[in-house]
Amino acid sequence: MKAAPVDFTFEQKVPGWLKENNVPAAGIGIIEDGKLKYTKVFGQLRNGGPTQPSSPAPPNTIFQVASLTKPVVEILTLQLVASGKWNLDEPLARYWVDPDVQMDPRHKKLTTRHVLTHQSGFPNWRSSTATHKLEFMAEPGTKVNYSGEGLEYLRRALEKKFNQPLERLAQKYLFQPYGMKDTRFFWDASMDESRFAVAHNKEGRPYDIYKNKSANAADLLLTTVADYGRFAVKVLEGDGLSKTVFDDMVRPQVPYPDGKKLFFGLGWMVMPELSNGEYALIHTGSDEGVSTVVVLFPKSRRGLIVFTNGDNGTQVWTRILAEAFDVGKEMLERG
Repeated sequence: MKAAPVDFTFEQKVPGWLKENNVPAAGIGIIEDGKLKYTKVFGQLRNGGPTQPSSPAPPNTIFQVASLTKPVVEILTLQLVASGKWNLDEPLARYWVDPDVQMDPRHKKLTTRHVLTHQSGFPNWRSSTATHKLEFMAEPGTKVNYSGEGLEYLRRALEKKFNQPLERLAQKYLFQPYGMKDTRFFWDASMDESRFAVAHNKEGRPYDIYKNKSANAADLLLTTVADYGRFAVKVLEGDGLSKTVFDDMVRPQVPYPDGKKLFFGLGWMVMPELSNGEYALIHTGSDEGVSTVVVLFPKSRRGLIVFTNGDNGTQVWTRILAEAFDVGKEMLERG
């Protein structure tokens, strides 16, 4: 379908939006006609202080993208499903059982589909439970509750079955074939800290840098706008996915609790029936000092990626979506 062209007048406003919201940097990627047509990074890697000057953010700035980690792991999983190496509806207990839930018979029912539709029955993180142990809040498949623990459970099962760590599987199926040279799950010797966008609080003061040393399937991916843009283009193409798996991924499977006509597909939030006849796939990310979003329109092969390094980053990316895309305002009213 032919969609309205992206309106780039937002560009002049980004520096003002960053300043107004104490967000040092924003990295923006825009996909049109199935191609990554635009990538730009505005602002600073880190705000300056009395003893430290601010540092301009380069085009290849490395952002920590919070939950935008999840789509990478989810697409990896769906590629394994499409190639017959993994089964969406097989119990994960065949490969992994977390010691915290081994005495709870509900663990035998948990499948990859439950994890990808956020119906695992787990909390977001076990640290939020009274005992700080993993526990089922509901029977798998009965209740929608966004969960990072679900993705981590899936990671352990995948690693067990394929006898490889997540980073190696992702390298083989995604990072290497897509040319994502600046993408990693954790800080290692090859990580270039001089290009890293430091997280900032609502007042624009930097947080301490957290350098995770192991992969988390739900959080903490390090990447650039160009790398994630390459990944997003491949998602739009359905690369490595059969038509059946792609259709299953974008099908509204369960209602999202807080939105109007908003659903979870496999991994993605799905917003169907937009006024221009399209539907959107959406994922957001939020950590301390980090706010990120990816929005994909498969019918018109368009997309938006925004990474920010400030607690108020949502105030920036929502304005970019509203101004750049014909259905942006409509989407924000529904979500």
